[in-house]
Amino acid sequence: MEEADLLPHLDGTERGLVVMMCGLPGSGKSTYAQALERRGYTRLSIDEVVWARTGRDGADLDPAEYERLKSAIEQELWGKLIRLLEAKLPTVIDYSFWSRATRDRYKAAIESHGCRWELIRLKADLATLRRRLADRNQRDDANSVTVSDELLERYFADFEEPVGEGECVIVQEQERVPGR
Repeated sequence: MEEADLLPHLDGTERGLVVMMCGLPGSGKSTYAQALERRGYTRLSIDEVVWARTGRDGADLDPAEYERLKSAIEQELWGKLIRLLEAKLPTVIDYSFWSRATRDRYKAAIESHGCRWELIRLKADLATLRRRLADRNQRDDANSVTVSDELLERYFADFEEPVGEGECVIVQEQERVPGR
């Protein structure tokens, strides 16, 4: 995704604006969030903190250990979000927000601090997600958490699509595979 593709009003100048990224692994959430970070937003990312603490892909950890770590980090980032809301600083939350209950909880907190949220839903078909994850799974960095095809299918089945929640949907075009 090119930075020019970002919504033009998301330039980091609006005090108290919180952008909530929403989408499946490989949909472009971190790429989009990093572009907003370059425009002046503070980016909150569980994956970044996991990597900073362990130096490893979360998928390399014991699943129960990873879930405990992820939960603890989300609580820490929640506290940081509250401080950012109180300071009215533009923020991007680089999570999947796969569940409506979680989206609603964050929206309520944002609004209770007199701030405004935007829910950006990056949407891609399963074939595009598979291709992107196959490429991403070859990398070894904080934003390349390995997602198996089996796990992707489970996420795809369990994802609670935001509909009528004030979301802005950005459809990721199906990428052409050379020779097809």
